[in-house]
Amino acid sequence: MTSPSESPPPGPAAPNSRAAAAVELLEAVRGDLSAAVLPLALPGADSARLDIRNALSQLDDYILPRFRSLDAPLLAVVGGSTGAGKSTLVNALVGHPVTRAGAIRPTTRQPILLHNPVDSGWFEDQRVLPSLSRIRGVVVDAQVPANRAGAAPDAAAISSLVLVGHPAVPEGIALLDAPDVDSVSDDNRKLAGQLLAAADLWVFVTTANRYADAVPWKLLLNAAARDIMVAVVLDRVPPAAEAEVSADLRAMLQQEGLGAAKLFIVREVALDRLGMLPAEAVEPLGRWLRELAADAAGRAEIARRTLNGTVRSLSGRVAALAQASQEQQQAAEVLAKDVRTAYQDAVARILEATRDGALLRGEVLARWQDFVGTGEFFRVLEQNIGRMRDRVGAFFRGEPAPAVRVETAIETGLQAVIMDEAANAAEDADQRWRSDPAGRQLLGTDDLSGTSAGFPDRVAAEIRAWQGGLMELIRTEGQGKRTQARWLSFGVNGLGAALMIVVFSMTAGLSGLEVGVAGGTAIVGQRLLEAVFGEDAVRRLAQTAREDLNARCQNLLQEEQQRFLERLDFAAGESPDVLAGHARALQRLAESA
Repeated sequence: MTSPSESPPPGPAAPNSRAAAAVELLEAVRGDLSAAVLPLALPGADSARLDIRNALSQLDDYILPRFRSLDAPLLAVVGGSTGAGKSTLVNALVGHPVTRAGAIRPTTRQPILLHNPVDSGWFEDQRVLPSLSRIRGVVVDAQVPANRAGAAPDAAAISSLVLVGHPAVPEGIALLDAPDVDSVSDDNRKLAGQLLAAADLWVFVTTANRYADAVPWKLLLNAAARDIMVAVVLDRVPPAAEAEVSADLRAMLQQEGLGAAKLFIVREVALDRLGMLPAEAVEPLGRWLRELAADAAGRAEIARRTLNGTVRSLSGRVAALAQASQEQQQAAEVLAKDVRTAYQDAVARILEATRDGALLRGEVLARWQDFVGTGEFFRVLEQNIGRMRDRVGAFFRGEPAPAVRVETAIETGLQAVIMDEAANAAEDADQRWRSDPAGRQLLGTDDLSGTSAGFPDRVAAEIRAWQGGLMELIRTEGQGKRTQARWLSFGVNGLGAALMIVVFSMTAGLSGLEVGVAGGTAIVGQRLLEAVFGEDAVRRLAQTAREDLNARCQNLLQEEQQRFLERLDFAAGESPDVLAGHARALQRLAESA
């Protein structure tokens, strides 16, 4: 006996090179599908996530295993509605009860795979349906009624596949008795769908009074999309209604693109004492299965046909997922733009407040005036600005209030502005997200409408770092100059305080420095600095200090906006372009057969 691991390569119609290339492509598709992330609450997202799970299952359960072993036995899944008689049909095909049939629903919880003992090696490992564990079933020779045959219904064992080797099953084909497609159990319905998706062909069982039900027809249309071979068994047909019912069903099959489906009629007959149908009732179906099993080339053709149809269907599914991924990406970009706009606007307002003189009022102005003198000093200075160089040195050799008070006042005022605008940005971003279903989902119950913990300390540290950098600019500019003695007599802190005052009086759009702000505040700082460094140097120092402040404000608010943006992390997902490329490659693969 040849085991699956030692099985020969695909048949002539599927040469090694094509199979190897196909497997390589399919494994890449599988990897990228498993990495696909659709986290946003968009219309259709739930359905797309389900499509991803179903596509992955079908790749694992059927497409990859079949490409790797095209000559493996066909898997014929016997599926259908509740009470259609699937298990009774399987028992009749084998010749005695091996799977449980009865009136209590659901009777089939564990799927039972019947195969010829010669084919056992193909199913004992995880080649197909790898998510289901294997249980080796035993055929009992005793005359056991069908309502006690097989494993007792056990919801806990639904993830197991019962393997039963039986010589009545022809070599080259296996029968899988699946749960009801419309079972009262959610798990049963999901498992039935998974098993049907792993089938090479369907034996679909329905009844004379239920053949038009919606659920079975939805699955039959899925089969038509996959181009899978379907045999429809119309069970329990009253002889008087056989012609009418069968004609109606054939017309429905033809209309839905399933005109090539085989139709087998099982008339309504009494079951024997073991709950078995008479052998002649299923002889046409049994003969058809045996003929399929005996024709190796025919089996390979069925496998290729179903495989290519399934790959074509997968191509359409992956294309739809690429579109869903694109929509997610676009929605994420809108949400990210909302956040960035809110924080960029806040940065703009902060920068405006630092250059329009707004900070040179209140406490800052009071501390600066304490530092340079009284209001009388300003009047004298304005009357005779040309004598500033002679008088300002003498002024600073007195005992003014410490310059650090000016720095502290500036730090306090600047911190308040940054904190207020950061809070406004957070509230704006939070409101924008909450007005969008996707944004609301990302926020959940979290409140991001205020600043983050520790933000005030980071702001204060950044302002102090800026002030320290500004002092270093003063030291660097003064080194080696003939005015060194003069700037040393003024003190680094004093000149630094003056430079901060000048920075906060710079109006955007002007080439020079604005003067006359806040009652003459800026002109004092400007003239003081010009007396020490010269006009060009003062302009350059002020511009450098302002650019540094701007960069630090930008960085602070960019860090704050990450609280929102990190929820839009799509790093684990594949791009829509990659999925779209896979869809095209799968279509070419299906067409090349």
